[in-house]
Order: sequence, then structure tokens, then C-alpha cells
Amino acid sequence: MPRISAASNAEQRAETQRRILTAFGELLFTHGLPGLTMTDVARHAGIGRTAVYNYFADIEELLISYALDETEKFLSDLRDALERLENPVDRLALYVRAQVVDLSRRHLPPGPAMGAVLSPSSFAKLSDHVGELSVLLQGILRDGMEQGYLPVADVGQQSQLILGTLSSSAARGSDEPAELEARVARTVRFIQLGAGARFDAGGRPIRVAQLPAVAS
Repeated sequence: MPRISAASNAEQRAETQRRILTAFGELLFTHGLPGLTMTDVARHAGIGRTAVYNYFADIEELLISYALDETEKFLSDLRDALERLENPVDRLALYVRAQVVDLSRRHLPPGPAMGAVLSPSSFAKLSDHVGELSVLLQGILRDGMEQGYLPVADVGQQSQLILGTLSSSAARGSDEPAELEARVARTVRFIQLGAGARFDAGGRPIRVAQLPAVAS
């Protein structure tokens, strides 16, 4: 019998874990979290229920692993896309669009609801990771204010208001492409205008002020 190398064994474990996370994500999309069991996930992944427990102790651990994995991939892709844009108002639009689409399609419970289904330690772990999204948004807002494209405001409070609006927008309506696109466009413009952005006749962002001091 051929020996199984450590490398191939690690690859097999990684592939199995990926199958479990993918199956969980698909079930979360089609059926939602309430009533979802490890048996459901194992059946959908095409592996034994015992094998799932070799990777995740329970649904809570599986949920937090899935959420962290998805958030990490989303953050990486979002940062890459933002780096290709220079104007902070355009970057704000991209951030809003990406967040609404992602939240609408992933069907993860919003922050407060996650707090109700996760233990305090698991929720804290997720909150730390998701906090990176807030930091990213605050950086965009701060750049906009420093460059004069947004009026000076409290960055922390403004980011909280924007994140709340994103969750609300994502929770309303269907994922049908035309409806989702219309909802995303409305949300983008609502948040841009709410943050104080202004545009010329061609729809390009214009400077509204030259104020170097930005509230933290």
C-alpha cells in the first residue's frame, strides 16, 4: 500500500473542510440558519456526519468558521478593488455596492442576530474580524473629508450610521438581479448624499470644502 505523505494528507483535510464550508454556505442560502443541523451539512457535503465533527464541534463553530472565512475573502477582494480607485467618493460607492451585494447573497444573520445565536466568545471573535470593515469604511470617509469631497463630520458616528443602513438595505427585497441592482443604486446614492458628497452635471464628484481637520 502506498504511503500517504503529510502534504497529501493536509491537502485532503483542507479539501474536506472546504466541502463542509461550501455545503454549509449553500444550505444557509437556500434554507437559512434556523433548524439547520450538522446532519444536513454532512448530507449536502456528501460525507459522513462523524467526519464533520472531526472538523467542527457544532453548528456554532461551523457558523463562525464560515463567517470568518467569507469575511476574509470579501475583505481581500474589496481592498484590491478599492486600490484601483482614487476618488474617495467613488471608493465609498464601491464599498457600499460590495457590502449590499455581499450581505444580500450570503444570508448571514446581521450583527445583532448573530449575537443571539453565538456564545459571547464566538461573537467577540467575529466582531473583531468584522471590525476591519468598519476601519476600512472610516478610512474612506476620512480621506473624503481631508480631500474636501465630504464635509467634516464625526467619522465614527457616520460609519455606524452607514453600516446600519447597509444591513437594512441588504435585508429588504429579493436577490433577483434587476431588483438587487436598483436597490444597490438607491443605497449608494443615498449614502453618498447623506455623507455630504456632491456631483457635477456629469455625475462626477466635486469638492465641497477644503478643511484639513477631521473629527475622529
